[in-house]
Amino acid sequence: MATTPRGGASARAYERIRRDIVAGTLAAGTMLSESELAAALGVSRTPIRSALSRLQSEGWVTIYPQRGALVRELTYDEIREAAEVRHALETAGVLRADPAGLEAALQTLEASVEAQRKDLAAGDFAAFNERAQQFHRGFVALAGNATMLALYDRVQDRQLQSTARSAAEILDDPGSVVAEHREMIDDARRGDWAAFAELLDRHQTSRHGTISRMSPPR
Repeated sequence: MATTPRGGASARAYERIRRDIVAGTLAAGTMLSESELAAALGVSRTPIRSALSRLQSEGWVTIYPQRGALVRELTYDEIREAAEVRHALETAGVLRADPAGLEAALQTLEASVEAQRKDLAAGDFAAFNERAQQFHRGFVALAGNATMLALYDRVQDRQLQSTARSAAEILDDPGSVVAEHREMIDDARRGDWAAFAELLDRHQTSRHGTISRMSPPR
């Protein structure tokens, strides 16, 4: 009978646990048990232990020997710093956009905004959140720089974890979210990266923005 290489099992366990943390399925404050995770994922405890060690090195969990791994609550500074990096990369994408493919890319983003509007009208926050994250990533993609996109994807996971509990704030005022997304496209179409940067800053710190939902340390 063929066996799964240990590295492969560990990588799959890592991806699954990390995905569940980002999505909020494994919420901050949850204590993860090696034995329970091993049973749920159908692997031994060894790849689970390796996966949790990797997650701890990346700041997702804190391991407590003989107890398990605690899913961390992201700090205000971690969320703020991730938002600042995302702001810089999205603005850089608009600044360095390739004119040849710009209009086609913006039309795709416009279609995304319309789909977001329908998601919010239906109260489907999960679908909206996924589209909104890809929408913002689309501005980084305008630059055609794979390294920028890879960096953005890493910091975006922090944002995804923090927005897992933001449905009420956004669904309470869906029109403003959609309007701001449309305005971002208009700024990008004009090549006005300064106006885009200013609007994105307001977007991140508005009532529905991630940073506004957290209190700075006292």
